[in-house]
Amino acid sequence: MGEIVGAGLLAHVPTIVLPEADRRELNEGKEISLVPGLKQLRADVFETLDYDTVVVLDSHWATTVEFVVTAQQRRAGLFTSEELPRGMCRMPYDFPGDPELAHSIAGFADKHGTWITAIDDDYLPIYYATINLWKYLGEGLPDKRWVTIGVCQTGDMEDHLRLGRALADGIAATDRKVLLIASGALSHTFWPLRELRDHEASDPSHIFTPEAREADYQRIVWFTEGRHDKVLQTMPEFWRHKPEAKFFHYLMMIGALGEAACTARARQYGQYENSIGTGQAHLWFDRPANGWTATDSQREEAHA
Repeated sequence: MGEIVGAGLLAHVPTIVLPEADRRELNEGKEISLVPGLKQLRADVFETLDYDTVVVLDSHWATTVEFVVTAQQRRAGLFTSEELPRGMCRMPYDFPGDPELAHSIAGFADKHGTWITAIDDDYLPIYYATINLWKYLGEGLPDKRWVTIGVCQTGDMEDHLRLGRALADGIAATDRKVLLIASGALSHTFWPLRELRDHEASDPSHIFTPEAREADYQRIVWFTEGRHDKVLQTMPEFWRHKPEAKFFHYLMMIGALGEAACTARARQYGQYENSIGTGQAHLWFDRPANGWTATDSQREEAHA
């Protein structure tokens, strides 16, 4: 029986793959903490934990009539971003996929009242929400499989939770040990073009509004306390601050981890940082000793 052995809400901002000199130039001479945060996360988790496959829940890949999970035997090529080709240009990538897992996940769509298709087309586009994190967490680990699932732009909160439920069942039906990555930001409003170059430093004072910054801080506190129930209960309030992809990347992840019953506490890697108005953080959830969900008594004890 397969299992999810770890999960993370991770930032994929383009700045992390710029040369260090460029990162420092944009950040008042200092390194952005997201980069050493990823390096430490790799050392702590991706190079030490026993796992087979990484599933990226990609906030940049938006499908329309169904969820799609990549099912290629291998993905390799050169990636140039249509959004930021100057900073992300001809980046090489090469990693094995996991067709068996992809088809297993898709096989649970009907059970959960949703639509999921496994696609093995070698020409299927890939996005930097996957590539940038693979560069830090997967490159040089050739035996680790990587799979991507996109968000669905016609779906809502319940649809993405259903995807997460199917994802958990699809993993359990295999022998895979899986790491989940919800790849995306917290609040996500960019400064206008004529202003954004005044707000490229990572200091949170540059977040687009003080209210968005405080909403992000509150959710980081809840994540570190394991209060996923609070995050889910307050999604309508958070949507006012335009989280990236409506926070669907997180909703798919938490749908797989037990939703409001999940009590996994986050470890933060690096600091909460700005990226031209948006809120970025790396938050990693280790699998709790009693599993991703807890009984009412265990939950009361955890939050006492």
